[in-house]
Amino acid sequence: MENKNAEALSIQQIQGKLEYYCAYQERCYKEVEEKLYSFKISAAEKEQILIYLIENNFINEERFAQSFVRGKHNYKFWGKKRIVNELKFRNISSRIITIALKEIPEATYLENFHQLAEKHWNNITERKGPKKNKKFVDFLLRKGYETSLIYEKLKELEVGS
Repeated sequence: MENKNAEALSIQQIQGKLEYYCAYQERCYKEVEEKLYSFKISAAEKEQILIYLIENNFINEERFAQSFVRGKHNYKFWGKKRIVNELKFRNISSRIITIALKEIPEATYLENFHQLAEKHWNNITERKGPKKNKKFVDFLLRKGYETSLIYEKLKELEVGS
């Protein structure tokens, strides 16, 4: 059904829909490009719309990356490694990723890591031992934290318990 509606839309209507799509939430170029595939228009028309969105600041990769970094760290408590991988998956350049990572103050990053690690350690039902340690390490690796941080915290928690 969406395809029938997509065929009937003019370039201006599609452009308007994408303006709203970008204004509603920060989007990267790749996400907008994928959204454009749902409309039956030529490659030249897609390119025209993308250029318009970039020139009018609806798409801004740096702004997107900074927002992404803040959101994923502050709300989902992701570590830098996972954030970097997710941004690379979205074709964000290394230069922009480096700039965006500055959105997380080091003190906040470490504070969030320690809180998350301690909370998870206390929620693991197993008693001390390799099984508990593995669950702890695996969880923090999935969250994207650095191995050195994880093992330092593990030693600290093992001594304390």
